[in-house]
Amino acid sequence: MAIEVGTKLQGKVTGITHFGAFVELAGGVTGLVHISEVADNYVKDVNDHLKINDVVTVKVINVDKDGKIGLSIKQAADRPVSDRRPPSNDRKPYGDRKPYRDRFGGSRMDAKLSFEDKMSKFLKDSEERISSLRKHTDSKRGGRGSRRY
Repeated sequence: MAIEVGTKLQGKVTGITHFGAFVELAGGVTGLVHISEVADNYVKDVNDHLKINDVVTVKVINVDKDGKIGLSIKQAADRPVSDRRPPSNDRKPYGDRKPYRDRFGGSRMDAKLSFEDKMSKFLKDSEERISSLRKHTDSKRGGRGSRRY
């Protein structure tokens, strides 16, 4: 029996490692179920989901030229339509993201400003930042009276 990608088969778990489980298929052929293909949820330890000699249904997801067979248990499970993700037509305009800000703190609304308005806003913000920086550095030096020339 030739093993083709996309077919669902029954197999027996013959070995468990930290990265997945080996499953023996019909004809004595062995394939690997990677830890990411064991279950739909996060799998920290394969032993929590599978035991040796368990009979599982697997789906063939790839067959390498050197004979290695990649299997999946989670893709073999027929999930009902209700478990699938609903269409995302009812999303908010930004979703859960914050509105766009460029690296200077400007928003898309600033794109409507004229060049002169943008320059005056930039100069105002720049002067505020410089004065704030001077306040903090002067206090660390001990104030204006303790400067050394």
